[in-house]
Amino acid sequence: MKNRWMLFIILVMAASLLAACAGTAPASNQPLRQINVSGTGKVYLVPDIAYIYIGVRSQADDVATALAQNNRQAQTIADTLKQQGIAAEDIQTTAFNVYPQQEYTPEGAPGKITYVVENTVFVKVRELQKLGEILNAVVQGGANTINGISFDVQDRATAEAEARRLAVEDAKAKAGEIAGLAGVTLGELQNISVYSSGGPMPVYEAKGGLAASSSVPIAAGQLVIQADANLTYEIK
Repeated sequence: MKNRWMLFIILVMAASLLAACAGTAPASNQPLRQINVSGTGKVYLVPDIAYIYIGVRSQADDVATALAQNNRQAQTIADTLKQQGIAAEDIQTTAFNVYPQQEYTPEGAPGKITYVVENTVFVKVRELQKLGEILNAVVQGGANTINGISFDVQDRATAEAEARRLAVEDAKAKAGEIAGLAGVTLGELQNISVYSSGGPMPVYEAKGGLAASSSVPIAAGQLVIQADANLTYEIK
């Protein structure tokens, strides 16, 4: 009987200790309190390079004539670009198409078939102040399709780094502001992600300088390089 009482007392004491430990240990399923913020950084630049598609479209009753006409015009444009200081490595053929085109009479009946030849090159203009002059020269040289003008900066590394810094600083400032409004204290930084929004984007409302010395007025405007940052802090 005495041994039974001793065993009962030991079991009661062990149960009491386990209950005490369970009461003081932190709950493992309690969610970590966090605050998530995002920030944006923007850097504005004046473009110093332009990309443009320049082409020649010829049409004749037979393929040989259309091709000969196109070759003459394309060679004239190539010579014009060279005279304007465009290096050979900055000129790349992007399309060369030959196809028949059906013509129709005013009544809608099929007419004769003509042939079309298209030759398009992608040109990089490094002297932006000469862009208008170059466009005027190639048009006079026979170019009859010009499209896809876009602007860029040759060295974006410094601007991209600055945009990332501004994005992180913006997110940090927002985190401090929100914590103050909520009456809490920020803990350690739990997670951070920074990413770019892509290539430079044109700022359409910005006022850019016109190429005053050119026959064709071109407004380069401004470009903006943007980065975004997401930060996650622990809340104390």
